[in-house]
Amino acid sequence: MSNQNISYTSSQASVLSTNKVLRNTYALLSMTLLFSALTAGVSMVVNPPHFISLVTSIAAIGLIWFVLPKTANSSKGLYVVFAFAGLMGFGLGPILNTYLNTANGGQIIMTALGGTGIIFLALSAYALTTRKDFSFMGGMLMVGLIVVLIAAIANIFLAMPALSLTISAVVILLMSGFILFDTGRIINGGETNYIMATVSLYLNIYNIFVSLLQLLGIFGSDD
Repeated sequence: MSNQNISYTSSQASVLSTNKVLRNTYALLSMTLLFSALTAGVSMVVNPPHFISLVTSIAAIGLIWFVLPKTANSSKGLYVVFAFAGLMGFGLGPILNTYLNTANGGQIIMTALGGTGIIFLALSAYALTTRKDFSFMGGMLMVGLIVVLIAAIANIFLAMPALSLTISAVVILLMSGFILFDTGRIINGGETNYIMATVSLYLNIYNIFVSLLQLLGIFGSDD
């Protein structure tokens, strides 16, 4: 009986811990997305050169690769996450301005935003409701990501519209898979650091949004 009580208490503590990580992750994710929207708005007003998007992306990747792992377990990690989100948002400004300069750019941006929200909410709800373990997808998703990166680098030189279209579509599928994978890891205790979990989900959402923009931009073009 004592062992049963210990087991039950341990299980209850694990559930409470998981729920806390989940709540903190979604709270921080909401704040970082809003902060990104703010910095994107500032960037659109300032209207920096287009290469700024590449510069801020490289700086943001540097933060999550080299700085965040050292600070993720302290309050300093929060500053790093907001700096990362701010850089990503600011880099999005020139991209959004490019679309706004087209005939139906505003509609494309809002459609991409709405589509991203629907994808994220639907997949998150599915993962939270079913509470399935999606860890089996990890290997496939990483292989797919490597293939997409190679194809994207190759297309810099090839400049093939059809390949760009394919890459954007595959990225949406991959990031959708990563949403299930990352959410499943939180639910099943595979990820216990809400700061790291937030960054993972943020990148999934960001890449889906940018890829949807590209797809809608191609299909909505009059060329």
